[in-house]
Amino acid sequence: MNKAQNFLKGIFSENPVFVLLLGMCPVLGVTSTLFGAIGMGVAFTIVLVLSNIIVSLIKNFIPDEVRIPAYIVVIATLVTIVQLVMQGFLPSLYDQLGIFIPLIVVNCVILGRAEAYASKNNVGNSIIDALGMGVGYTIAIVVLAFFRELLGDGALTLFIYGDINLKLNLIPNNAFEPMSILTLAPGAFITLGFLLAIINAIFKNDKETKKQKTAKA
Repeated sequence: MNKAQNFLKGIFSENPVFVLLLGMCPVLGVTSTLFGAIGMGVAFTIVLVLSNIIVSLIKNFIPDEVRIPAYIVVIATLVTIVQLVMQGFLPSLYDQLGIFIPLIVVNCVILGRAEAYASKNNVGNSIIDALGMGVGYTIAIVVLAFFRELLGDGALTLFIYGDINLKLNLIPNNAFEPMSILTLAPGAFITLGFLLAIINAIFKNDKETKKQKTAKA
């Protein structure tokens, strides 16, 4: 697998959300606004890239018997740093993400990449793997948040800081009655279900087309 394939697999064939369905708690919990989804995606990607780098560097010095606890210590340390930085410089985002920031420690995507990839590969490939997975994860939750907030509230929250609340109203007044249920917990499952159905239908048709071309050849 070359570098491009290593990066793109996290976005398409092994997308953590739309294909592997991993790390779903924050996916469902923070996607009620676009601002929260972008913030979680960036925080997730930073922790994933740094943890893959550190695990790849120290993999030969950690006994197999304690490798998982060691990986968790690395990830927990990085999450604590990200949490403190966010609390200090982006308090509005910190308040919005809440418990889902420390829960990054137990996100199975990050621990899974450390165990399945970074512990068996060099630093360069581990960075590319983490970037691909992070970008794929961020795209997925941003798409989910886009539809949930737009259809559920009629606007998109782009930025919040103190008294500043930058919202983009894309639907004119009285042109559409927002479906407020989409911004609630059930709406996360409903929106994700529709997106998965659409994606599966597209990839199914693509696979069938490739099979037909292969059969004719």
